[in-house]
Amino acid sequence: MIKKKTFTKNFMRILAVSMAVMTLFACTGKEVAEDENEHHPLYNYYTAGPSMTMSSSASMSAAATTSSASSANAANASPTAVPPSYQKYGGAAFGYGTYDFDEEFNTEEYDALKENPFKDVSLSPLSTFSADVDTASYANIRRFIYSNYIPETIPQGAVRIEEMVNYFNYDYDGPKKGEPFGVNAEISDCPWNKNHKLVRIGLQTEKIDYTKAKDSNIVLLIDVSGSMYSFNKLPLVQESFCMMVDNLSKKDRVSIVTYASGNETVLEGVNGADKDTIKEAINSLTAYGGTNGAGGIEEAYRIAKENFIKDGNNRVIIATDGDFNLGITSESELSELITEKAREGIFLSVLGYGMGNYSDSKLESLADDGNGNYAYIDSAAEAKKVLVEEFGANMVTVAKDVKLQVEFNPAYVKEYRLLGYEDRMLNTEDFEDDTKDAGEIGAGHSVTVLYEIVPAKYSYEGSGLKYQTSSLTDAAKNSEEWLTLKIRYKAPAGDVSNLLEYSIGNKDVTSKPSDDYMFAAAVAEFGMILRKSEYVNDKDFKHVNKVLKTINLDDDYRKELADMVDVCIENSQ
Repeated sequence: MIKKKTFTKNFMRILAVSMAVMTLFACTGKEVAEDENEHHPLYNYYTAGPSMTMSSSASMSAAATTSSASSANAANASPTAVPPSYQKYGGAAFGYGTYDFDEEFNTEEYDALKENPFKDVSLSPLSTFSADVDTASYANIRRFIYSNYIPETIPQGAVRIEEMVNYFNYDYDGPKKGEPFGVNAEISDCPWNKNHKLVRIGLQTEKIDYTKAKDSNIVLLIDVSGSMYSFNKLPLVQESFCMMVDNLSKKDRVSIVTYASGNETVLEGVNGADKDTIKEAINSLTAYGGTNGAGGIEEAYRIAKENFIKDGNNRVIIATDGDFNLGITSESELSELITEKAREGIFLSVLGYGMGNYSDSKLESLADDGNGNYAYIDSAAEAKKVLVEEFGANMVTVAKDVKLQVEFNPAYVKEYRLLGYEDRMLNTEDFEDDTKDAGEIGAGHSVTVLYEIVPAKYSYEGSGLKYQTSSLTDAAKNSEEWLTLKIRYKAPAGDVSNLLEYSIGNKDVTSKPSDDYMFAAAVAEFGMILRKSEYVNDKDFKHVNKVLKTINLDDDYRKELADMVDVCIENSQ
């Protein structure tokens, strides 16, 4: 049953909803100058206001007329001006471009990242890092670009190359019988430096039909603090979770915990087949008060533990802008709290929402420490991708603490550089240390790794050190292997890791790389330009555009990436 709320809480919530509706009309009423329309091909669509499908949310019913007008504007827009994924799913861009940000009040937080440098194989033959299936960075960058940010002003800490590349699906071979991963490899010329090679490694887990997955115990932890009143926050959270509920069945248990100044258990252990009850609870929420995120986390994990399903899928899904301002607020203390809860066998998914006060650094840390994944939801289309299309991958873990270690053969590789994964790097000795935490991979997830390498061209100069000499082993000289990939992983409920090993070399070299290879390279180059990388010769989005035009963009998400590159070209001139 839905628990009753006090009169004071209801009054505050009604006040918050009123503020949200007033903000909605203020945003959608913004006038646009003709020269702005001409400058930005997406401007008409995104300044038309939120194109919402919020009929399930009573708090937004007053905006029905505005919503209909926005949908009409979207339908009349130029096909090339509207991002393909939004064309496909009918809109709900939630007002990109409708905000005039005052940078003095923009408190978004991002961790600083130092780009991985080239490493000499004779000195550093091993590259060790944690797997990562987060996608938040790409969706957040899309929000910046479609909000008319000049590319040079996008925070560099927001650009994580691996999350951009891993946002997309690739045509990878699945795992062989008895193994959790299919391993794919391709080596060809590096598109941005023809003197170098680019190695692409792809891991693919087996996709599952969620209806046939193990029983699930899901706790929705929803931020309903005052900072969530904006229409691209709590109303979008409600729409997102209502989509997710349609995936559930009688084998699932659903609980809902909210937090603001305090926390409240709205539902506990409701059968997933009771969709109307769950949706009613979700749509009853309104935003008010401060943000005691830690209190909500404690309560959500308590509920998850009470409803724990042995050998099942036990998960807390938190939806928030990350703006914690009451209780435990520091990243280090939150990290300790989440790490402790993760030991109870409960996984965590983090969904980020909103802008202006968005705390990317906190949310990424929560996902990392909570044995989980992290996505940024900027639209109903993205919610559909994460919580419908990829629901099984994001909800069902098949391998945890996944670590990768690559050993390079100096007979073929002189120097190498890992693209992205800067905040996932591990020490060499961490690879065999089962107490070291690493990334989780879900059913149907893929992980793509890119290395830019300087070929040795079958010559070896040694390390040039004064007190030691280096020489190739006979195995290195006679081998056709460029590198060896080692993977350590644990079963979802396991404590001891398993080891897999794969050789990659001449058999994977091609002069005609696949479209998947070229697309992943284009995404990486796009990210490097946004990061102002010193390793991109031509810091011009036109080169990325040129590469994309040589390949088949065979799905809406890839077409959208090409559209974003076009917008950056427009806004960089």
